Amino acid sequence: MSPRSAAHRLVDDDAVLAGLGYQTVLARRMGPFGNFAISFSVISILSGCMTLYGFGLSTGGPAVIMWGWVGVGLMVLLLGLSLAEVTSAYPTSGGLYYMAHRLGGPRWAWVTGWLNLLGLLGAIAGIDYGAATFVGAFANLQWGFTPTPEKTMMIFAGILLLHALLNVAGVRLVSLLNSVSVWWHLIGVAVIVGCLTLAPADHQSADFVFTTFNNDTGFSNGLYVTALGLLLAQYTFCGYDASSHLSEETTHAQISAPRGIVRSIWVSWIAGFVLLAGLTWSIQDYAGTQKSATGVPPAQIFEDVLGLSGAKALLLIVIVAQLFCGNAETAAASRMVFAFSRDGAVPFAATWRRVSTRTKTPVAAVWLSVGVALVLAAPSLYSPTAYAAVTAINVIGITPAYAIPVYLRLRAGDHFRPGPWNLGRWSRPIGWTAVTWVGFVTVLFCLPQVAPITTASFNYAGVALIAVLTLAWILWITQGRRNYRIPTLGNTATHASLAEDMV
Repeated sequence: MSPRSAAHRLVDDDAVLAGLGYQTVLARRMGPFGNFAISFSVISILSGCMTLYGFGLSTGGPAVIMWGWVGVGLMVLLLGLSLAEVTSAYPTSGGLYYMAHRLGGPRWAWVTGWLNLLGLLGAIAGIDYGAATFVGAFANLQWGFTPTPEKTMMIFAGILLLHALLNVAGVRLVSLLNSVSVWWHLIGVAVIVGCLTLAPADHQSADFVFTTFNNDTGFSNGLYVTALGLLLAQYTFCGYDASSHLSEETTHAQISAPRGIVRSIWVSWIAGFVLLAGLTWSIQDYAGTQKSATGVPPAQIFEDVLGLSGAKALLLIVIVAQLFCGNAETAAASRMVFAFSRDGAVPFAATWRRVSTRTKTPVAAVWLSVGVALVLAAPSLYSPTAYAAVTAINVIGITPAYAIPVYLRLRAGDHFRPGPWNLGRWSRPIGWTAVTWVGFVTVLFCLPQVAPITTASFNYAGVALIAVLTLAWILWITQGRRNYRIPTLGNTATHASLAEDMV
């Protein structure tokens, strides 16, 4: 953050929101820690790292898992810094699409909004389906349960229902759960790595952890396989825009929301490295871990090192963390649905923008979010690679949506009026590096992940991206040009006062 930012005087949150064109209708009951906690909970290293760990073992192995985490984490931190700067200027529930509209106009906003919405809904599907697989693994160890696709889908539906009910109860409960989630994740990582380290079982060498390359994809090009393996880290480092989407419910949002974005990334970066190193160091049987009867490779590592009872205890830590993560993502996605509907961009917008008079929560938007997530994960019933595709949908939907406001801010140059949290002279080099990275990963995760390419192994993430862009174009032509509007900015006097305080 620029040193001169300390000289800025914070403006009343409701006045800032009014200056951006909106009246306060959501309850502002979340503090700075709660705002950081929701993004940290959505990133959830105990969700992303654990659910895609088996994918990483097959797609590059330990070397790509570890060094991919380091490299991707750095690129995501740069992107998060750039996005935080724009968030400070435009702290609204609409988040990315509102920023894109102010900086580039309605068409940019329309595309950004639909990409963001696809990514957020795909994230709910990916997080909660991943949690369902871990619940199935626990049941397998405890009761000999066989986690078939049909049974996993039923568990998944139950988790979605739980998260919907928790979210409609109100943002105060969501904020409390997110605050607990931060400590659960950090202590959970310490417990897991500590148990794996102190156990009397054999451990792998540092050479194995950081240099072993493994390729079970069917592709012969090592560089291509290495690039595919970056999905584990890039998928995990998604969802930090939650701080932006909850900004209308956060105090001192111009500072709290950008800080929440950046802190959630670097804390996850460090803790995730420790977790992945601890897991990889403790592998006892590589092939056996990949083909675990539980369906979850980390569960097999736990069992091999600690025995059945220890494995079940650590699995419970992971499962609870994943439930925290899915709950936080449901909150973020529902706010995006609410905000996009408030501006007339979603079909049947009048329904989804309704706010409960009792809890000040967009109840209908919550139910729509979990319903769409259920549909997105449905192909997992017949395709063994569908889960990886769902995670890729999350990445290729939400990551470009992060980059668009950053690109438009760079294009705006000195016309952009920064908020009290800003990068100063570092804004342009950091921003252009981040935008270039996003272009690379967007193309990468549309590519095939397994060979030979069949109906069952086909990566439909690119198809989903084309489908959502086509749908967005059709909706723009048929109704968006008529119905989509963000409000005009506050009156001249209000805006002049805000400008003095913000710039």
